[in-house]
Amino acid sequence: MSDRGSEEGSEAGEAAKGIGEYEGDRNSEGQRHGFGKALLPNGDTYEGEYECGLRNGPGTYRFKSGALYTGTYLQNKKHGKGVFFYPDGSKYAGDWAHDQRQGYGEYLYANGDSYTGEWANNKRHGQGTYVYKETGSKYVGCWVNGIQDGPAELIHRNYRFKGRFLNGKPLGRGKFIFDIGCEQHGEYIQPVQEKEDEEVEEEPPPPLEPIWKASEITKLTPWSPHYEDLLASREAAEAADAVTEEEKNSISVTEEGEGHEPSSEVLNPESEAGGEGEERREEEVNQDQEDKEITDPGE
Repeated sequence: MSDRGSEEGSEAGEAAKGIGEYEGDRNSEGQRHGFGKALLPNGDTYEGEYECGLRNGPGTYRFKSGALYTGTYLQNKKHGKGVFFYPDGSKYAGDWAHDQRQGYGEYLYANGDSYTGEWANNKRHGQGTYVYKETGSKYVGCWVNGIQDGPAELIHRNYRFKGRFLNGKPLGRGKFIFDIGCEQHGEYIQPVQEKEDEEVEEEPPPPLEPIWKASEITKLTPWSPHYEDLLASREAAEAADAVTEEEKNSISVTEEGEGHEPSSEVLNPESEAGGEGEERREEEVNQDQEDKEITDPGE
């Protein structure tokens, strides 16, 4: 997401051929230095600080397409704090380094979704929160190169999931926490893809969605990845004592005095799987839009 191509070439050309317009301070060598306003041959404009002919310090760059950046520059690159308004209505406000989103910032997408957290090399990377506008759900946790990856919490209207994600999908041990005051422990398992006829040359099918396999229902408990490991060990010991998985799933919170047993509909997170798939697709669209804006911010 760079505007260097829009101004650098015309700026060099102005010094040599007198093209473009500039009004402002210059140094003893005739370079733009201090505060100034530039109208570039392609229709873009810049108003702000210069140092030795380069944008340096606070300034505002307006693209003829309607995109706008206002913030700090370092040697013609966005660097420091700044806000970029994109033509599609999306906006990023936060840290920049060498023309890239880097550090901490908030991105508001054209579809109403938002991400607030850490960035690296123009990608969501580190700890961050992604909010889905349409459903109100949100992902709070780790990101790697723009993809949900690592310990996280996916929060829905009346329940939430705590566990780990890999390549944007939940995988491994975790638990669903329900507002009625109970939890369902288990794990997401990646189904094995059936092999197609090797003689038929076609594109490989998309990977199957992970399947949730429940193990038990309990009262609310603290959670950590280590806790789930301990739970797995305990379940293995119970299996050795011939406690079947079906019996474990029949454990009821009524024994704790809740007064009723949650229905299978309430404790069936898979019923929301379709919605989560839509959310992931919306997020992937936004990621594609980010990548497109990196290469052509003024479109």
